[in-house]
Amino acid sequence: MALVKVENVRKRYALGAASVLALNGVSTEVEEGAFLAIAGPSGSGKSTLLNIIGCIDTADEGSVMIDGVDVSGQDPDALADLRARRIGFIFQTFNLLPVLSALENVEFPLLHLRELSRAERRERAMHYLEVVGLGDRAGNRPNQLSGGQRQRVAIARPLATRPRLVLADEPTANLDRATGREILDLMQGINRDTGTTFIFSTHDSQVMAIADRLLHMVDGRLAEASATQAAS
Repeated sequence: MALVKVENVRKRYALGAASVLALNGVSTEVEEGAFLAIAGPSGSGKSTLLNIIGCIDTADEGSVMIDGVDVSGQDPDALADLRARRIGFIFQTFNLLPVLSALENVEFPLLHLRELSRAERRERAMHYLEVVGLGDRAGNRPNQLSGGQRQRVAIARPLATRPRLVLADEPTANLDRATGREILDLMQGINRDTGTTFIFSTHDSQVMAIADRLLHMVDGRLAEASATQAAS
């Protein structure tokens, strides 16, 4: 069974008096363990699709299955629990809480997992900081970290919940090319070592080049693409 199954999804947004069709009959499946990139120009619908797969937004039409669960029409509490336990998010702006240390930022989503004790949360958060190479920066706040280090914290944070699926929205957009490559190598290693599924939305040719599958989105429609097509 596919980890993600999207069937004939449509999504419209109101833009003043007009209506914009962000997704126009999108269908795709993503197998567990994939390292998938969705490429395309700004406004093509990439982030909208990620938000719907991540249960942040809902489709107007069509169905979405995540890890065997039909999320269409689910109540907000059920979707929140699904997000907390099965889906992780990595954002281009890092989205770290400035008043918390690196360790506390990684530990924060674990507060939703009530079965974990405080000691278990702290141990798990520290483990994933070490996985991304920042064990020695656990006490630093975000303003004491470089951009690459902040993105490493932003990677450790979702991994700490041990999700089946990680959604990364332009994760290298605010990084220089060399740092972006380091971050991609880190995520590719995690994918290879743990089998965690990654789905990226991206403009970055480096992401397209290392993805094991590449989709191209234009005007709300999705198709398989070569790296050359996606970059053009």
